[in-house]
Amino acid sequence: MTDAQTFVIVGAALAGASAAKTLRQEGFEGRVVLVGAEAHRPYIRPPLSKDFLRGEAGLDDVFVEKPEWYADHDVELRTGVTALGVDPVDHLVALDSGEELHYAKLLLATGSRPRRLAVEGAGLSGVHVLRTLGDSEALREALTGGGRRVVTIGAGWIGLEVAATAKTLGNEVVVLDRGAVPLASALGAEVGQVFAQLHADNGVQLRGGAVVDHLVGDASRVTGVALPSGEVIAADVVVAGLGAEPNLALAESAGLALENGVAVDAALRSSDPDIVAAGDIANALHPLVNLRLRSEHWANALNGGAAAARSMLGQPVSYDDIPYFYTDQFDLGMEYSGFGPLARDARVVFRGDVAGREFLAFWLNGDRVVAGMNVNVWDVNETVQAIIRHGAAVDAAALADPDVPLESFAGGEGEDA
Repeated sequence: MTDAQTFVIVGAALAGASAAKTLRQEGFEGRVVLVGAEAHRPYIRPPLSKDFLRGEAGLDDVFVEKPEWYADHDVELRTGVTALGVDPVDHLVALDSGEELHYAKLLLATGSRPRRLAVEGAGLSGVHVLRTLGDSEALREALTGGGRRVVTIGAGWIGLEVAATAKTLGNEVVVLDRGAVPLASALGAEVGQVFAQLHADNGVQLRGGAVVDHLVGDASRVTGVALPSGEVIAADVVVAGLGAEPNLALAESAGLALENGVAVDAALRSSDPDIVAAGDIANALHPLVNLRLRSEHWANALNGGAAAARSMLGQPVSYDDIPYFYTDQFDLGMEYSGFGPLARDARVVFRGDVAGREFLAFWLNGDRVVAGMNVNVWDVNETVQAIIRHGAAVDAAALADPDVPLESFAGGEGEDA
């Protein structure tokens, strides 16, 4: 790579910032342009539904780097600028400022957007989504001080984390979920029930099998959530936690192959040899399981952005990180590692005190561990990941036995447990 080359990164969030940082760490001396539609410099998203939302963390805790880092490392950070299209023939990115950026290599890290509530009244004041720093600041203002009636629509990770935060701040909270058990699609009903009991024990009202008909309001402000039965659940604040969908407009404009995101190989290379993708939009071929996986969690943004940068530099890359995420809700802290598609309908083996919410859970596809979760048990995640990576047959009874060293299932790798 010569110093005359320009590398453009579209998406100034964690994946993009991680890529820019890695390019400089790897010695790239060319021009690096990092383009982001938001006004803020890159930040991380997990605190937005947790400690930042609770007011326990400030802005300095969410930004990836200090403001001077970008200039100090000769990274051109363009905030508040939207990329409109990609011309892969002439290697141009068109910006809404009217400028065109010529690139030698292009990284698309355009992230996701929240699914919107498509019912009457969704535009009322007091109805929130949570994706951006601005969303979190607005929701924090609405929840701080307590005393509000809060309804979260959706019982996925965002819905439950917001519910826990809202309740901790002294609000009344109702969670509406189409399914019978929260998180059942991600973890299965058996483990999902642990989170259902956690919220019930902390005074959150869970309503399974609930479908929203419309929202009601008074003078343009939301006052309730109406169900098809005619019941109206009073609400001062409504949070739509309906998941997210990848931002693929730029990838489409470039004519890239799409498959539940941008289809990329294990080096995060798209169907265009000069365009890579990382973060939420990358549906990457995982070399360990030979499946395409798309992950919207922060670890994938952090590590995938770095891997994409090395791929842009022409280095040999095989991005084989095991998907990882974590959550904090009330007094429960959890880490999960594994392959969600392989864990669906898999047998769950528990190790520890499930009722006391201090345990490990393993998903066995046949006799092989394909996912693992540690709940209020710490310093074991590396071992859990090593077990998954080892891929050997395990004895379920021994795996459940706390007297059998956990590392014995990992081929000798990982922390002691």
